[in-house]
Amino acid sequence: MISANDFIPSKYTHSVEKGNFQWSAPSNIALVKYWGKKDNQIPANPSVSFTLNNCKTITKLAFTKKENDGTFSFDLLFEGQPKEDFKPKIQKFLERIAIYLPFLKDYHFTIDTENTFPHSSGIASSASGMAALAMNLMSLEKVLNPEMTEEYFYQKASLLARLGSGSACRSVKGQVVVWGNHANISGSSNLFGVEFPNVIHTNFKNFQDTILLVDKGEKQVSSTVGHDLMHNHPFAERRFAQAHENLDHLISIFENGNLEEFIKIVESEALTLHAMMMTSMPYFILMKPNTLEIINAIWKFRNETKIPVCFTLDAGANVHVLYPENVAETVLQFIKNELVGYCQNGQYICDEIGNGAVLI
Repeated sequence: MISANDFIPSKYTHSVEKGNFQWSAPSNIALVKYWGKKDNQIPANPSVSFTLNNCKTITKLAFTKKENDGTFSFDLLFEGQPKEDFKPKIQKFLERIAIYLPFLKDYHFTIDTENTFPHSSGIASSASGMAALAMNLMSLEKVLNPEMTEEYFYQKASLLARLGSGSACRSVKGQVVVWGNHANISGSSNLFGVEFPNVIHTNFKNFQDTILLVDKGEKQVSSTVGHDLMHNHPFAERRFAQAHENLDHLISIFENGNLEEFIKIVESEALTLHAMMMTSMPYFILMKPNTLEIINAIWKFRNETKIPVCFTLDAGANVHVLYPENVAETVLQFIKNELVGYCQNGQYICDEIGNGAVLI
């Protein structure tokens, strides 16, 4: 069993004065939701996600050797401009990962980051952002320790990303990624995300995700607060058990390609996530009236056409419309005709399954 201590390095064999790397890392959309966590960003239940392709963060990390005075030294730029309000989150991230990357205080870093999607779109950029930063830091560690294996590189990148934002560990590598211990998924771990190990049916190849931007405002409740509300939640234990059961069902669904069963689990998971929010204390609702309009329109369309299109939701009002590639033309026409009117400023983003982070 791999433990977090396995990722604490001993001495480095090489050194480097300065340099830079650039990685892109995508967002991801959970099918079985993670909601509720323990200390050190350990999930209360396992989750599985589709990695996206177009919605991503591109981060360049430049580093220069400095005197180690016991502090972290970094500048943060967002789209080329200094971004002071992001700095506390990065500071906290560096503090959390310092034990795993003992070189961090030896360098001054310039982190220059940008998103391919609008920052205020209501699409969580913490997953893609933290994954991209973790990949860059691992590239630097690989220079210091060239003997590092590829498996170690990706596992540790995912572990580091998780300490920045839980779901970020699912944005590192693979199309379908599992995070959290699950009895029937070999290699699954609470520490990092793993590629779904079994063969996936062709029905899920190049699956499409059109993201309908219903509400681009700041959420009134942060995900961190929402996760914490699961600690004393009256339905928490049953919910955590349900996630294991649904992931179990998905194992066979991914293999046999049963889209009808896939839809049932994915939509139920989305609604359960929001039901947990509505039944916590304090309670809150992140869906908007237009979220419900879209859901009802999708149900009506699916009922009438028998086309296997479904929705999922993150912890917010936006709707992810999921469908196989072979019905893309029809579904996109339906979205343009009937759903775009429910989007803020008519905005939506077309995305599809991708493979994870890429060195640029």
